[in-house]
Amino acid sequence: MNRLAGVTSPYLLQHAENPVDWWPWGPDAFEEARRRDVPVLLSVGYSACHWCHVMAHESFEDEAVAAFVNEHFVAVKVDREERPDVDAVYMEAVQAATGQGGWPMTVFLTPEAEPFYFGTYFPPEPRHGSPSFRQVLDGVRAAWADRREEVAEVAARIVADLAGRSLAHGGDGVPGEAEIAQALLGLTREYDESRGGFGGAPKFPPSMVLEFLLRHHARTGSEGALQMAADTCTAMARSGLYDQLGGGFARYSVDREWVVPHFEKMLYDNALLCRVYAHLWRATGSEEARRIALETADFLVRELRTAEGGFASALDADSEDADGRHVEGAFYVWTPAQLREALGEEDAAFAAAHFGVTEEGTFEEGASVLRLPGDAGPADAERVVSVRARLLAARELRPRPGRDDKVVAAWNGLAVAALAETGAYFDRPDLVERATEAADLLVRVHLGEVARLTRTSRDGRAGDNAGVLEDYGDVAEGFLALAAVTGEGVWLEFAGFLLDIVLEQFTGEGGQLYDTAHDAEQLIRRPQDPTDSATPAGWTAAAGALLSYAAHTGSEAHRAAAEGALGVVKALAPRAPRFIGWGLAVAEALLDGPREVAVAGPVGGELHRTALLGRAAGAVVAAGEGPQAGAEFPLLVDRPAVDGKPTAYVCRHFVCDAPTVDAAELERKLRG
Repeated sequence: MNRLAGVTSPYLLQHAENPVDWWPWGPDAFEEARRRDVPVLLSVGYSACHWCHVMAHESFEDEAVAAFVNEHFVAVKVDREERPDVDAVYMEAVQAATGQGGWPMTVFLTPEAEPFYFGTYFPPEPRHGSPSFRQVLDGVRAAWADRREEVAEVAARIVADLAGRSLAHGGDGVPGEAEIAQALLGLTREYDESRGGFGGAPKFPPSMVLEFLLRHHARTGSEGALQMAADTCTAMARSGLYDQLGGGFARYSVDREWVVPHFEKMLYDNALLCRVYAHLWRATGSEEARRIALETADFLVRELRTAEGGFASALDADSEDADGRHVEGAFYVWTPAQLREALGEEDAAFAAAHFGVTEEGTFEEGASVLRLPGDAGPADAERVVSVRARLLAARELRPRPGRDDKVVAAWNGLAVAALAETGAYFDRPDLVERATEAADLLVRVHLGEVARLTRTSRDGRAGDNAGVLEDYGDVAEGFLALAAVTGEGVWLEFAGFLLDIVLEQFTGEGGQLYDTAHDAEQLIRRPQDPTDSATPAGWTAAAGALLSYAAHTGSEAHRAAAEGALGVVKALAPRAPRFIGWGLAVAEALLDGPREVAVAGPVGGELHRTALLGRAAGAVVAAGEGPQAGAEFPLLVDRPAVDGKPTAYVCRHFVCDAPTVDAAELERKLRG
């Protein structure tokens, strides 16, 4: 029986034809394990995961391994992007037991879902001190058969340890200047002055920390904060992390110099970084930042947009090379010979110098990742444009990486915010339209008739998994950004609807938040993680949206919830600022008010555009004319146009400065 055939996850569908008799996560699988009195083999991964594909090919497609698994285990396959709650709970156990984590994640469970043995990728034969997957299977089977009491004791101890990790709200009160100063000091110590970014290899794009640094500069004028943000953005834009031909960023760099990326491209990275570069341009006017923001936005629309108007999750790292092998980076890397074939001798030599392509190569088998090395010198701009276009056309003839086309609510919320703002800043109404279409899909399919967010959809069909806190926080963030740009109050209304669910279903005592709803499936532990990883934590994403919504509406309940949630930022900012970047960005908005900008005038007019380009940390903007605008945006109530002219009001806590009809004066008000 092929139990994966009807699922919406492309990752699970990739395994549907395996000889392993996979079950999706659910009570039926554990009931089967109880009936047969066998342990559960839990395998967690995601579609763009390189090593997940490797282990699948080596082990899950092997008839002998599959027969052993089917005889002695109930095998459960989970897409971590569809079930981040399941992934989080068992990854916490893996990291606690082994000191590291990653995907594929391999965990053996009792029929009560209690973990007792852990790992990640296991090779088909012993390698570098790691046992083979078959050895692991043999060992677990033997332990289950011969040492059941020991297994039960280990499982009980792990579950008790996880249960004891419940997180309080993190501290009394909200983060203030002292915590911000300590966070900046910590970031400065970890900052890589010569290469940009933070820490060593592997080096990830620190998008949420960059947002904090830009907001801190906007609020305080700190040149040091701006310099760290700008230099990191420059380094990434000129590196192998960025696709120099097609735009968009890879997941991370395997080295600290940003030369060789792990080639998978994720929706969330590109949405977050698109917004970062747009905000950097807003702060500095950098032409490079403008180019990267727009190229990344165009990449999102061109490569990830689905037929239904949403955005797909990822592009794989792997694709077929010229020899038909399925290898990482094949779509993106170049040899000098390939440049000559595409461009001819003279332009190939120019391209090699410009993009850092060498005979030795910077990647594997003499291939190079395209980048803009610092020693390349100034280049003929028109020639660069011509060479890029011809190389891109040649690359389009290569086999393309696979696409995970499921739509994840949270990541689409991030894309809505990025495209709405980028479109507004750079006079690209088409990008605002794409943001609106994605938001429409989230309402139509992910909210649908149940009025609770569904985590994923595919081909316009909602999946079975409930939305988690990051879905509510990030989608609300996207709706709020769209409301500011379009002047359509319905998006503010939808954001409020989602945030009311956060208050009712995800909030505990003392301001703490949980990643799953009160009425969600009960796992061995209720996950709650306030730290940023690849995306803003659900905890801090919700805090930011709650704060913005309170600024729009004057709701004390939403502001109190935001302040309660920010207690964890006060506790973590001095100790781990790299992993609470979005929380720090929200704290900057709180310290600034946030400012509320009401524009009684036409949407898209000069005052509205000036308000959107204002640099005040986390400012909210409402624009519109007439009584209907006031009905949709509380900020516009009793704030009329002066002498019939478009008028702007800058307020904090609904207490406003004198109104202005002058765009230059409004810009000054949003700087001070």
